Amino acid sequence: MATYMDVNLVKYLCSCGKKFPICRLYLCKHCLKPRCIDCVQHEVDTPYCPNCLETMPTGEAKLKKNRCSNCFDCPVCGHTLMTRATTHTTPNPEDPTKVITKKMYYMACGFCRWTTRDVNLPDQSVATGNWPELENPNSKRISTLLDNYRAMAQIEKAERERKKYVKRRSHLYLQEKYGLPSSAMKRKGLSSLASLSQKDGDKVLGELEPSATVDSFEPLPNDFFTQPAALDKTTKLPNRLNVPEFQPEETGKLHIIHKHLLMRKSLRCKECEHNLIKADFNPVSIKFKIQLTALNHVPELRILNPCTFTYNKESVVTLTLSNPSVFNTTVTLAAIENETDTDYCTGKIDLPKKELVLAGRDEPSMHVYDDSSQAHLDFKDDPKVIAFRKANKIGFIVKVTPLVKEGDVRVCFLLKHEFRNTTVAALQSESKEPEIVWLEHKVYISLGQI
Repeated sequence: MATYMDVNLVKYLCSCGKKFPICRLYLCKHCLKPRCIDCVQHEVDTPYCPNCLETMPTGEAKLKKNRCSNCFDCPVCGHTLMTRATTHTTPNPEDPTKVITKKMYYMACGFCRWTTRDVNLPDQSVATGNWPELENPNSKRISTLLDNYRAMAQIEKAERERKKYVKRRSHLYLQEKYGLPSSAMKRKGLSSLASLSQKDGDKVLGELEPSATVDSFEPLPNDFFTQPAALDKTTKLPNRLNVPEFQPEETGKLHIIHKHLLMRKSLRCKECEHNLIKADFNPVSIKFKIQLTALNHVPELRILNPCTFTYNKESVVTLTLSNPSVFNTTVTLAAIENETDTDYCTGKIDLPKKELVLAGRDEPSMHVYDDSSQAHLDFKDDPKVIAFRKANKIGFIVKVTPLVKEGDVRVCFLLKHEFRNTTVAALQSESKEPEIVWLEHKVYISLGQI
C-alpha cells in the first residue's frame, strides 16, 4: 500500500476543522462526530513507573515530584540503570587475621557502560538502593516562592468570594483594597476575612526577598584559551538539561536520576462528556475498557499504488476501502459542494456513481479466505468500478485529472457510510437491532506529484 508507510497521504476532516489520518481520530458514539486529540478532554487516571510498573496515587506522585523512588536513569544516555552485585572483603573486627566477604551492589548502564563507580558513588549493601541524594542549593528559595504563591492565591480567592456578596462598591472598598491604619480599620468595622487577607498579604510581601539581578559575569580563565579542551570530561547540553537544578559541567559530577513517572490517561468528549478512551487501571494490562478509535468504526481509505500524472490529462487511480465492522457496510462517494478549502484541491476526480458494498470483517476467516472470485460473484461487482475484492476490502477505480502544471495532485470528496449505533440500541432495548445511521466524512488525499 502506498499509504502504509505514510499515513498522512489520506486525511479525514475532524469536527473542529483540522485534518488528521484516521488512525489519529476518535469517533464519539453519542455525538456521532469525529474527534481529534486537540478537541477532547484529557483526564489523568493514575501515575505509574514505566520500568517497575508501580502505581501510586496522584498526591503521592506530587510529593515525589513525579519520579519513581526505586528506578533510575543513566545520566549520560538516559537508559534505565540495572543493579549489579559484587563482593567486598573486609577484615574481621574480632579476628584481624580473618576476612569477611560481604555482598555489595552498584548501578550500571547496559548501553553506554556507565556505572556509579565512575563518579565515586559508594556501593550499597542492599539491592533496593538507599543511594545518597543531592540537595538542591536553591531549595529554600523555591519553597519560599511556593509559599508566597499559595498565600497570594488564598488572598485572591478571598477577594473573589467577598465580591460575590458585595454588590455596591463604596469608598470603604477602595480604602480596604489600598490599605488603612489599624485604628481606622477598627473604626470602619471592616470584615474579618478582608483584614485577615490584608495581614497575610503584608506578611508574605515582607518576608519575600526580591531576586538578585546579574549585571556582570566572571571572565573565562586563561586555561580555557591556552589548554586543549577535555571533551571526554565535559558534559553535553542534554546531560545538563536533564538535571536543571544542578547542571553539572564535568562528567565526574554526574548523578543518577530518578525515572520520570508516566500517566495513564483517559479521553473524554467535550460536548457530551462521554469517555472515548478508557484504559484498564492496571498498567500491566494493555486492554481498554472503552476504545472508540475511528479506525475501528469508519471505513479506511488508502492508495493502492503510486500513479504517474500529466497536466490536464486523465489518469486512472486505484483506491482501497476496508470495513472494520462485522456487518456489511454500504459506502457512497460524492463530490463536496461549496468546498471552502479551494487551495488544497489541485485536481479533479471522477467518483463512482454506484454504491460500494463492503463485506463484514470476519476475523477467524481473514487468514484463510482468498477466494476473491467467489466474493466477486456474491456481490455482483461491476469490473469497471471494482478492481478486486478480498474479504472485507475492495479496490475501486477513480479517474483523476490534474489542474496544475507542477506540484502535488490533491483531491477531496465526501465519504458516506452506514454506521450501526450499538450504544443507542443497548440503551433502548436489548432485543432491538442496532440502529443504522449514515455518517459523512470529508476525505483529503495527496496522490503524488505531477
